[in-house]
Amino acid sequence: MSSSILIVLHQEHSSPGRVGLRLVERGFRLDVRRPCLGDPLPETLDQHAGAIIFGGPQSANDCHDYVRAEIDWIGVALKSGKPYLGICLGAQMLARHLGARVEPHPEGLVEIGYYPIRPTVAGTGLFAGRNGADEGADAEGNGSLWPDHVYHWHREGFELPAGAQLLAEGEAFPNQAFRYGPAAYGIQFHPEVTHHMMCRWTTRGSERMNLPGARPRQAHFIDRLLHDGRVRLWLDAFIDHWVGAQGRTPGGATPQPA
Repeated sequence: MSSSILIVLHQEHSSPGRVGLRLVERGFRLDVRRPCLGDPLPETLDQHAGAIIFGGPQSANDCHDYVRAEIDWIGVALKSGKPYLGICLGAQMLARHLGARVEPHPEGLVEIGYYPIRPTVAGTGLFAGRNGADEGADAEGNGSLWPDHVYHWHREGFELPAGAQLLAEGEAFPNQAFRYGPAAYGIQFHPEVTHHMMCRWTTRGSERMNLPGARPRQAHFIDRLLHDGRVRLWLDAFIDHWVGAQGRTPGGATPQPA
């Protein structure tokens, strides 16, 4: 079985961040491709254990050839039955591939910074049976592995595709996480963001914090201190769930800085 994960990024200096680090810790190699710079996507996933399409400044509605090609390529991942994860733009591309709309908020609101999130009943049960117990919920069934705030950086949201299962909800953008079939997931938020990435995003994209609904730059870092611990716990549990037995590589590999 392959121990390589296909990583699709959308800018020259983009990083898979903490998601990449967690995969390397579990013994996976990262096969990084940037279609926007001309990198090809594989014709099959026979040489990969799964695929992740990350976010980027593009829109899933863009007419760039590589954007259209990525959306079409998601069919390869779904047909393989192997784990697929779309993060922000990658989730919107999955939604588009499945026939759902991707569009801005009707009142022009954005989510840039930390915002509340709540798991659905299906989301609460996502980690049921983990380590032999239902660790997806606390004694009251409140989905304790889910953080109550997550980090966002987007102006568009996605419809829930037909046949998909909603896992988490938000306020301005109701659809925050979904599952399609047994192994494909889309999440609107960014659990991969490290402190260094947050510094870079909030510096280079500082003008976006003037958009309606965006959080001021200082709040990004204050909120990170409050909420990032829960995000890390959720990400560890989610990655273990996502890769399943494929993630249990004896010995692992030496983690690389994210």
